[in-house]
Amino acid sequence: MPLPLVDPAPALSDAEQARTARHQRLAGLGPVGQRRIAAARVGVIGAGGLGSPVVLALAAAGVGELVVFDDDDVDASNLQRQVIHRRQDVGRPKTDSAERVASDLSATRVRAVRTRLTQENAAGLLDSVDLVLDGTDSFESREIVAAACERLGLPLVWGTVQEFAGMVTVFWTDPPTGYAPVRLHDLYPAGSEAPACSAVGVFGPLCLQVGSLMAAEALKLITGIGRPLIGRVALIDALAGTQREAPLRGVDAAPAQTPAPPRPVPEVDEPGDAVVIDVREAYELEAGTVPGARHRPLDALLADVDAITREVAGAPVVVVCQVGARAQVAARALRSAGVTASVLRGGMDGWTSRRGTQA
Repeated sequence: MPLPLVDPAPALSDAEQARTARHQRLAGLGPVGQRRIAAARVGVIGAGGLGSPVVLALAAAGVGELVVFDDDDVDASNLQRQVIHRRQDVGRPKTDSAERVASDLSATRVRAVRTRLTQENAAGLLDSVDLVLDGTDSFESREIVAAACERLGLPLVWGTVQEFAGMVTVFWTDPPTGYAPVRLHDLYPAGSEAPACSAVGVFGPLCLQVGSLMAAEALKLITGIGRPLIGRVALIDALAGTQREAPLRGVDAAPAQTPAPPRPVPEVDEPGDAVVIDVREAYELEAGTVPGARHRPLDALLADVDAITREVAGAPVVVVCQVGARAQVAARALRSAGVTASVLRGGMDGWTSRRGTQA
């Protein structure tokens, strides 16, 4: 299963366009990445200490659907760390809180499943999601979820907290090229046990930190950006205020080769006589574009690079987007197809600024 995990939704509503504007300005994520987030279906196991910040972060990010699995009710002792619940929620299903906070934040749909996962039902219940985040606090539950994800070939974003320590990683038996398969049992042997947080305690703010990191890993997998925590474990020490990582190999796996980051393509301040291709979305063109630019949205260009190659017939190309990130992606694809492609430095924002300064 290659990255990104999710094909982009056709379009965002005007409200979601406005609400997710800061995401869409991020280099590498952009409007296409936001549409992938809007199309994603994410399984969240547990609406407790880790599930709470996961639900908050993913709903705020605009994930299309969260399938939240929890058959427990809110207890007063949960409120110290399970931040989606309120005092008036004590005695009510935890999934009710997940539905409420998601609807308060965005158009994210929450499908509540108040059924305990078992070896018999887990794979069937998780079959409809694109990836899973497990924030449960018992190894029995973790092994059930991990076994189901292995059977389905789903990436499993996994986190745990105990006392002042936390861990986050990604288990995946069918990872992208360049990564070796990693399973829960590569980190913990079958039948492992750990003391319950009711016995040893858990530092409340650490749950938010670990849950936030889990949500970030999920968004990276959905959109295909960054370097996922496959074959690496993030280790957080809240008392020392440190975060470090340790390598994680499958028992029978050879060391994975981490993909090298792509080289940036050349940038130019002015397009000159080159063919200019604007890869922004149609609504972005209303604010203006480079005179004579040909409009080819990034998705369309990447879907048929050969057509663009034939269209430019050997001429040099300058690619433009709003700030440059999408143009880099398009230009790399064109260069791989033999086109002499560069990027307009800083995108439309940079070009407009330079022309204003020259004036």
